[in-house]
Order: sequence, then C-alpha cells, then structure tokens
Amino acid sequence: MTTRSRPISPHLQVYRFTLTMAMSIMHRITGIANYAGMLLLALWLLCAAVGPEALGTANGVLDSWFGQLVLFGYTWSLFHHMLGGLRHFVWDAGHGYDPAGREWLVRINLLGSLVLTLLVWAIFVWF
Repeated sequence: MTTRSRPISPHLQVYRFTLTMAMSIMHRITGIANYAGMLLLALWLLCAAVGPEALGTANGVLDSWFGQLVLFGYTWSLFHHMLGGLRHFVWDAGHGYDPAGREWLVRINLLGSLVLTLLVWAIFVWF
C-alpha cells in the first residue's frame, strides 16, 4: 500500500501580511467588543431601572476619563464593524476583489469609522 502526501494548506509564513488581513482580524475583534458594549448598555439600563442612586453611580463611572475612553472605543467599534459588514456586502456582490479595490475598501472602512466616530462625539458629546 502506498501513501500519498496530503496537500498542506499555506500558512501565515507564506502570505505577506496586508491591511485587508488586519481589518479581517479587527472585524472579528470589534464583533466581540460590540457584545461587551451591549452588556455595558444593558447594565446602564438596569441601573436606570433600579433607581436614581444606581443611575447616578453608573453615570459617574461613565463620566470618568476611563468611562469616556470605553464609550469612545465602543462607538468606534460599532462604526468599524458596521462598515466592515458593508465592505463584505460589496464583496458578496462581486465587486472590489482586485488588489486595488480591496485596499481602497479597507482604507475607506478604517477612515470612515474614525470620521464617523469623531463626528458623533463632536455633535453629541463635545458640543
């Protein structure tokens, strides 16, 4: 009986790390972060339902510099994940598969998430 070598799938050493790969990983990370953010929102709503003292405590934590940083990161995570989903929708429609198209879509995803986050915070928090 002869044994044939099974084909070996290329691994990370074979591929050049690209921005598209980084954004794919970031899309998964932001998906997990969005679950954590939803738990934070549910906790805030629970504090609001319990009473004004619990809500005041929750608002005090969220008004701190660390709370503001977490909320800013959560806002960015929501926008980044949403735009990543739209990027995948464009790819599912059969567009943007060429190397230039992939890079263009990924850069728009990254820049768009930053701009939208800053815009929302500028309108609703800072002014």
